[in-house]
Amino acid sequence: MPIAGLAWDDACEGPLRWGWHASSMAGMSAPPKPSTVEQLRASGWRDRSVKDELRENFIARVHDDEQLFAGIIGYDETVIPGLERALLAGHDIILLGERGQAKTRLIRHLVSLLDEHTPVIAGCEVNDSPYRPICARCRELLATEGDQTPVAWLPRARRYAEKLATPDTSVADLIGDVDPIRVAEGRYLSDELTIHYGLVPRTHRGIFSINELPDLPERIQVGLLNILEERDVQIRGYNIRLPLDLMLIASANPEDYTNRGRIITPLKDRFGSEVRTHYPEDPIDEIEIMEQEARPAASGIPVNIPDYIKEILAEFTGAVRRSPHVNQRSGVSVRFSIGNLETVVASAMRRAVRSGEPEAVPRIGDLSAAVQSSMGRIEFESFEEGREAEIMGSMLRRATLDVFRRRLGGVDLSGILARFDEEGVEIEVGDLVAATTLLSQIGQVKGLAQIMRRLGIEDESPGKAASALEFALEGLHLSRKINKNPTRTGVRYARA
Repeated sequence: MPIAGLAWDDACEGPLRWGWHASSMAGMSAPPKPSTVEQLRASGWRDRSVKDELRENFIARVHDDEQLFAGIIGYDETVIPGLERALLAGHDIILLGERGQAKTRLIRHLVSLLDEHTPVIAGCEVNDSPYRPICARCRELLATEGDQTPVAWLPRARRYAEKLATPDTSVADLIGDVDPIRVAEGRYLSDELTIHYGLVPRTHRGIFSINELPDLPERIQVGLLNILEERDVQIRGYNIRLPLDLMLIASANPEDYTNRGRIITPLKDRFGSEVRTHYPEDPIDEIEIMEQEARPAASGIPVNIPDYIKEILAEFTGAVRRSPHVNQRSGVSVRFSIGNLETVVASAMRRAVRSGEPEAVPRIGDLSAAVQSSMGRIEFESFEEGREAEIMGSMLRRATLDVFRRRLGGVDLSGILARFDEEGVEIEVGDLVAATTLLSQIGQVKGLAQIMRRLGIEDESPGKAASALEFALEGLHLSRKINKNPTRTGVRYARA
């Protein structure tokens, strides 16, 4: 069945392919699909194994300069080459990586390499090829009807099945078992037509994915051995073998983290390729992922996110991933960065709604909301119990200081310091302090326009100006130029 949230038709653009390259048909209407085996033979359709189909379509996509893994960021030189080699080799694949490393998304992208539609014997539960049926019902139908056997066309989305490995998964779920209803209808147990096929046979001539493979009980993993090596399944109580044609792809966390189970050695040995995934290695990739994946809030309020806010969030995530206080075996997902960006934007929107501002512009004060909301996403080392907020706050301050030095290092901030020195200004900020209120506390500041230009801000709206000013104030505080003291509703910046 199609996976919710994936627009297969949008993601799988391209000419209709029935087993031949149809690029020459560009601009022409597709001919009617054959509806019988006789018409199928006359059409010239060529039967291929799934792995041959994936390989040939991958090569065609490369020749057409089409992007295979659209939306996958940071893997071009590391993960994707391994996947491409596995496709060309015709291997079953296991993806190893911590949580939130796009393993499932990579697998689902492979579905676009299947033909847009493929012919099957009409009504078949296991998607039998009209030329090489494997189930008793279709063999009998083909023997009876011959070339007049009806043919249906299966879309690529229905040639993909996905199972999340859970401890209660049974062999019947994956492989199949006796169907008691069919037995009650009067058939003998020895009749092959009493079989209720599991997910794997029902994905015959397609791609079958198992997520979190180590969570599958070892006795159930044994049931996959024949599929990967002998390419068949044996269903309990029946003296039959089904020669399945499919690609099996599994995902798993590295075994040093997964304490809930393990992948049995004979099963690991049967996967042709192992591909390791990883977290973004460059903050620029992290930012691009955040921008791509963060869900926009349909509030009617314009949202403008300064680049330095995104940089701080990316640096913060990187610091968490490197921290010795965090359990790195469990990983720090990119969902951590995405959720933080959404929280920061929500905090800015709350301020805009409460204060009547025309736009929502995140500020430094909004970052604390991200820390509070993301604490549960991180697994700390046991000896750090009770210090989680302190550790997260320290890493956020370090990330902010790094971005401040990179962005405003060398910029003359004496105009801001002069307001504190000469007039004893104190500036109170908080998550509900309006931009105009913040700006009015400091008045005219020499050099604020230069700061905004250095930060890449061209439209000097109050919201953006207030955000830039608060960023500069926080940088001065972290550089030990001014003090910051907590208040009941926020913090107050003042000269020592």
